[in-house]
Amino acid sequence: MPINYQRLINWNIPEVEQHLTRRDTILYALGVGLGADPCDPDELKFVYEPNLQALPTMSIILGYPGPWHAHPDTGITRSQVVHGEQGFRIHRALPVEGAVTGRTRVTGVVDKGKAKGALVMTECAVREKATGYPICTLTSTSFCRADGGFGGPDGPVKAPHPLPKTPPQHVCDLPTLSQAALIYRLSGDYNPLHADPEYARKAGFKRPILHGRCTFSVAGHAILKTLCAYDPARFVAMEGRFSAPVYPGETIRTEMWVEGSAVSFRSTVPARGVTVLDHGLAEIC
Repeated sequence: MPINYQRLINWNIPEVEQHLTRRDTILYALGVGLGADPCDPDELKFVYEPNLQALPTMSIILGYPGPWHAHPDTGITRSQVVHGEQGFRIHRALPVEGAVTGRTRVTGVVDKGKAKGALVMTECAVREKATGYPICTLTSTSFCRADGGFGGPDGPVKAPHPLPKTPPQHVCDLPTLSQAALIYRLSGDYNPLHADPEYARKAGFKRPILHGRCTFSVAGHAILKTLCAYDPARFVAMEGRFSAPVYPGETIRTEMWVEGSAVSFRSTVPARGVTVLDHGLAEIC
């Protein structure tokens, strides 16, 4: 069944109530690669209970609605969906434990053509359950590779953030574990594309790939480490566009350009000479 534009743009995604524990906060940081040096006090505060803090990029797993697009009535072919873009803006310090709610809504559906697929954009408002206070706002774009040509609108599509043409001012290389995707999936994204070799091959990949959200979080770690001295209070917002998959075990290089509070960035896998996260923009203070 092809995508029905009116049905999908008005799709009701149920509100999510999430009971976050300190274990969840630690597990997320471990999945992103924190704690590689267990004696580093900067990293230890994200993976050890005393004085525990949440990584800014942990915002992207709060209120996560799961694979809502897998419902057959959406018309989306789940095995052909990859993460296109991700973003967040933090409104108050992320909790390390407690109850939060996430309300996700579809904000756009774009038909790129039968041979080019479709884009589905969403926005999620995450709040404290007890008070209703906003914690963060998340944006995401899914690239539905097999679902274009349904007769929907071909826009609007947000223009990508332009990167400077000068050499980067900062570069940070961070390795990923071979089992990174198997750890990261325990933070809520159980798509078999990241764990099942046969499923990954049917989707066109030689083996399971790293979650886009994990790649995004490794880039966020690089910015936090390089420009914020591991102080999460200085990290306000971040967005980027995925351009190629990462395979678990690869090293991700993040290049950064700083202009005031704005950080332009991109991430590559030097071993394969590919850009995996492009047109990135972060805000720090």
